[in-house]
Amino acid sequence: MHTTRWQRWSLIALMVAALPAWAAECPAFLDHDQRKLHSRDSVNLCDLAAGQPMLVVNTASRCGYTGQFEGLEALHQTFRDKGLVVVGFASDDFRQEASTEEEAAEVCFVNFGVTFTMIAPGPVTGTQANPVFREINRQSQPPRWNFTKYVLDRDGKVTASFPSRVRPDDPQLMEAIEEVL
Repeated sequence: MHTTRWQRWSLIALMVAALPAWAAECPAFLDHDQRKLHSRDSVNLCDLAAGQPMLVVNTASRCGYTGQFEGLEALHQTFRDKGLVVVGFASDDFRQEASTEEEAAEVCFVNFGVTFTMIAPGPVTGTQANPVFREINRQSQPPRWNFTKYVLDRDGKVTASFPSRVRPDDPQLMEAIEEVL
């Protein structure tokens, strides 16, 4: 189909006009710069998710559930084109994170091939919790262990949570993700 220059510019203008609408509607708890794991780069989840549903997981690289990184990456690969944003928050709240970010990054990126966004280690429970987890904990319940999974809809509301023992390929988790897509 042939489009005119005016049609292309109109489409671009509409797309650009839609961006501030999401910024105005993005929940405040997502609107924070988060430093990426073992990086100087930061990401703002409002920019990253841009109104898309999210799967948020607290992680640790020395946990018995660390093998779930493989399944989380599979979820990321399966659902990213449908709009799901997977974000891992490294944390030592349960004393199972690596002693250095370099080691944690190696576990995630080298050992398990993680390509979804991983946030640098920080608290996910208590009063010092990352702002994202403060709100998730308010809406749902704080993680009781590493690899607790939270499904958030496009508005940032927690629609489902799953404990560590629920694997990323569990049908209930998959169904909860499908419901927010």
